[in-house]
Amino acid sequence: MSQTTQLIKTEIKQNVLLVGLNRPNKRNALNDACIHELDDIFNTLPKDLKCIIIYGEGDHFSAGLDLSELQERDAMEGMLHSRMWHKTMDKIQYSEVPVVVKLHGACVGGGLELASCAHIRVAEKSTFYALPEGTRGIFVGGGASVRLPKLIGIDKMMDMMLTGRVHKAEEGYALGFSQYVVENGEGMAKAMELALRIGENAPMTNRALTQILPRIVDAGQDIGMVMESMTAAIAQSAPEAKKRLKDFLEGRAKKVGE
Repeated sequence: MSQTTQLIKTEIKQNVLLVGLNRPNKRNALNDACIHELDDIFNTLPKDLKCIIIYGEGDHFSAGLDLSELQERDAMEGMLHSRMWHKTMDKIQYSEVPVVVKLHGACVGGGLELASCAHIRVAEKSTFYALPEGTRGIFVGGGASVRLPKLIGIDKMMDMMLTGRVHKAEEGYALGFSQYVVENGEGMAKAMELALRIGENAPMTNRALTQILPRIVDAGQDIGMVMESMTAAIAQSAPEAKKRLKDFLEGRAKKVGE
């Protein structure tokens, strides 16, 4: 099953939903219509879905906010616009199933904000990261100031915005922008490999990782520990977990590293 609009392409392969940013002539710059379409997609995920892959058509993942569509807004309108982006990005971060993003070319500004919502990031060697908002007299508004410092540290983000510094794929991997770097043209194959592997996990475990773990990290230690205990108890009481543990104990499951 596949569907293409002017802005987003979707296709399901092996219970993996492929979501393609489809503005290659604009370097997949994100406008409000793109955000609304992404919001609709994550509001109506198909049943039996195991994983999602977000990628960009053409030569780039996303060059960020489509500045040609910036409107004159007062402070309240600007805040509401930012909060609209936040609502959609939250739906990606706290998705019902894990999200893998495949990066290549520009992963800049709003594109980097979108990538930082994903749970696994695979970067091709052509990928480069930047936050040009600082040199353009504006500030990030899609969640980067909250999510990105958790990936790379506040000092690295501050450097990018103050100086316009650009990080390439392999340097970005070392800093924490992505968990994987692959040769150009191999990103989708790696993303699909990971998505299928993720899909083999117990759904309760995947849901705990996408929806509960980030909230544990954001909570204070005492609250986080209680949340962890509750999640562990719920997960291990599930029938599928009991079966998987029994299979391991009785030698029917692979050991780590095999």
